[in-house]
Amino acid sequence: MEEKHILSILVDNEPGVLSRIAGLFSGRGFNIESLCVAETTDPGVSRITLVTVGEPPIIEQIEKQLNKLVNVIKVHELTGKKFVQRELALIKIIAKPEHRAEILRIVDIFRCKVVDIGPEHYTVEVTGDEGKMEAILNIFKPIGIKEIARTGIIALFRDPN
Repeated sequence: MEEKHILSILVDNEPGVLSRIAGLFSGRGFNIESLCVAETTDPGVSRITLVTVGEPPIIEQIEKQLNKLVNVIKVHELTGKKFVQRELALIKIIAKPEHRAEILRIVDIFRCKVVDIGPEHYTVEVTGDEGKMEAILNIFKPIGIKEIARTGIIALFRDPN
């Protein structure tokens, strides 16, 4: 059975690196479910957090091929190990007068933030794991979601205490 795999990839912060990594996936017919890239504390190094689905032997092969790419410094698979993951979403909710109090209660329960208010909408910022994201989206769907923007997963290993 195919399962979700989270890869943390340290790369040189140079033009074309992301394109080569994406090309490796598309060339082998694999989908990238989410992708986040940003500089680390070293401006010359970026961390790519990539989520894909596949059988463990196939993912192992992808890891080996990623490690062969010139600008790849290190590849870690986080799946099955102790790690912290988060995702950020901005959700624009249709805020009819009869739903406004309910939306604010949901925001409070889920420890979110209202970051923008318009005459017909609230924009809510949510951070959490995938379970929290799916739960809040399911609650807001009947009220009415106008737009959504999600970062995808970011993750780091936990310290081995």
